[in-house]
Amino acid sequence: MSRKLLKQVVLASEQPPRTGRLVLRCYAFVTAAFYLFLHWIAHPYRRSIALRHQQPGAGAEELPVVSIIVPARNEEANIWRCVRSLLLQDYPGDYEVIVVDDGSTDHTRAILERLASEPAAAGRLHLVSLREELPPGWAGKPHALHAGTCQARGTWLVFTDADSFWAPQTLRLTLSEALARDLDLLSLVPEQVLVDGWNRLTLPLALMGMSLQFPPPLVNLPCSPLATANGQYILLRRSVYEALGGYARPELRGSPLDDRDLAAVVKRLGYRLALGDGRGLVHVQMYRGLPALWRGWRKTIFVGSGGLPFMVAALLGLPLVVVVPFLLPLLLWLGRSWWRQQGVGTGEAALVTGLTLLPLLAYRRSLDKSLGLPWYQALTHPLAGLLFMGMLAQACWYRLTGRGVEWRGRVYGARSRLPLDRRARGRLFRCLGPHSH
Repeated sequence: MSRKLLKQVVLASEQPPRTGRLVLRCYAFVTAAFYLFLHWIAHPYRRSIALRHQQPGAGAEELPVVSIIVPARNEEANIWRCVRSLLLQDYPGDYEVIVVDDGSTDHTRAILERLASEPAAAGRLHLVSLREELPPGWAGKPHALHAGTCQARGTWLVFTDADSFWAPQTLRLTLSEALARDLDLLSLVPEQVLVDGWNRLTLPLALMGMSLQFPPPLVNLPCSPLATANGQYILLRRSVYEALGGYARPELRGSPLDDRDLAAVVKRLGYRLALGDGRGLVHVQMYRGLPALWRGWRKTIFVGSGGLPFMVAALLGLPLVVVVPFLLPLLLWLGRSWWRQQGVGTGEAALVTGLTLLPLLAYRRSLDKSLGLPWYQALTHPLAGLLFMGMLAQACWYRLTGRGVEWRGRVYGARSRLPLDRRARGRLFRCLGPHSH
């Protein structure tokens, strides 16, 4: 017995460590859980309230006056389509459209003046012009929205972007929905117009990141502290806007993410908000071409993140959940001898690959179908991840060096342009170094 026991001890001591197998299993389960959460909870459209088939619940005489406010800065490519769609709403009540020209240097103002001469604009379209310089402490869009609300006469306000355009029934259905649900703020996740391959490549991943931070079911849950809104469509009671101090409120006037921060204040003060599915109602064409797309998403990453540590964490985590799952079959096959030593056989390698990839592909198929994209678009998932890693890396560098990001001729988040000092270098090494805590 003693010799047999000794032999077992020797054999056990010769077994290779199984750390690799454990890490592989943990990675597969975490990745699967991540995409299952996205698929069932944080889907940007599936779990938002649906509005397209709702019928108005009030008669024309009961519908309030609505003021639609559009901030516009150098929007000559979009402003005609946007404003025309707003003037052609089938809303049976009274409404007005206020366009705030925020110091545009292109042909935006001339286009607006031509629109103002059309019959549909008579008595309904109002133009407000702002000078180029902002008052101290104000960001551009909050200041433009504040200027527009000062001219508004509606008891409900709608904030929308100049790169959006609406279906004729949008205002009627959303206002009726807000009244029926007794909401104070209703925002929509719009239908995206994907004009080129770069938009089709990047938008699914961008929506994934935004809905991961703010899952619609949790945003719509009154007891949840999570709150956000989409600035491309925000419907808001004027009484609520004035009660919270509007965009003149100190924490809102300088906000580079005015929509999210407005929703946070509304919910924190106990008012009711909801995030709805805007497909078929509000369409948005955000960027044209890679340079504009890169600048736009880089700006969103820069101002919308939780600071440098969050951006570094996202930069390190993004390849693990976006790129590595597609490389995993190749890595398992190339290193099959080593994985066998770790106790991972062919069957387990196939199981781990399926556990990692199938939830990812199921989520992407659902999201791509919502966006009108073909099934094979899911195969571009890792390419989009690499592109966003580049944007994240650049945003991290801009945050670290204090140079800020430029958008529409204005710079956000800039500090004094000084050389990178010892303290800044120390922060960089703590964030990126192997022994960071």
